[in-house]
Amino acid sequence: MRLKNKFALITAAASGMGRAGCEVFAREGATVFAVDIDEARLKETVGAVEAAGGKAFGMVANLLDPQTCRDVVAEAVAKLGGLDIVWNHAGIPGLRDVENLDLDGYAKSMDLNVRTSLLISGAAIPHLRQRGGGSVVFTASTAGLVGASVSPVYSAAKFAVVGMAKSLALRYATEKMRFNVVCPGPIETPMFPQFFDPNASKEAAAEAQARTIAGIPMARMGQAVEVANAAAWLASDEASFVTGVALPVDGGFTAR
Repeated sequence: MRLKNKFALITAAASGMGRAGCEVFAREGATVFAVDIDEARLKETVGAVEAAGGKAFGMVANLLDPQTCRDVVAEAVAKLGGLDIVWNHAGIPGLRDVENLDLDGYAKSMDLNVRTSLLISGAAIPHLRQRGGGSVVFTASTAGLVGASVSPVYSAAKFAVVGMAKSLALRYATEKMRFNVVCPGPIETPMFPQFFDPNASKEAAAEAQARTIAGIPMARMGQAVEVANAAAWLASDEASFVTGVALPVDGGFTAR
């Protein structure tokens, strides 16, 4: 098991890629501290991990509150007994409208996609140091590697996440702390439809998804577990010489 005896904190853990991450990390031997704002689904995630023979704790938290980000790390360390891995997965789709930009929506998108990850990472670093190093994984997007016309705000936030991870990788390289990014392409998750026009008809939404798939060389959507597997590898000692990397998990979308 590649994460045996490791302690891992995962945000946005109640569904989609975050839930898959909890299940994969636990299956690989980690004890997981799962965080989400959705209490009911978070309980389901913890239950699924335990039903499969893994060990997990859950904490309901609104990560838009800066102090809560720090509290999450403190609670994770208290429950787990230490911290080796952080997967900063929390984020939301950005705004579509640029010409009439909603500044409150802009702030929320930037805060949850960028500030949350920075605060949690900053709070976690001293605890990783106490364990002799560790691994921090961020979730960005292919929109953090190439432009995304559907939401320039989301793309800006995810480019920021990639830059942040690369900078942290340089700062802490000599302390055996690694900072890497998974960059999912289109993945079948509950959040995926939110990237499209919420007012679109079912037919228009289906057409938009078909156009998305047509742009993927592997001609299909990705699965949440495929992103979780990539994150688990980046978090593991198998990737011990890998830091500052933004890894596309996108069926070849960014290979063009």
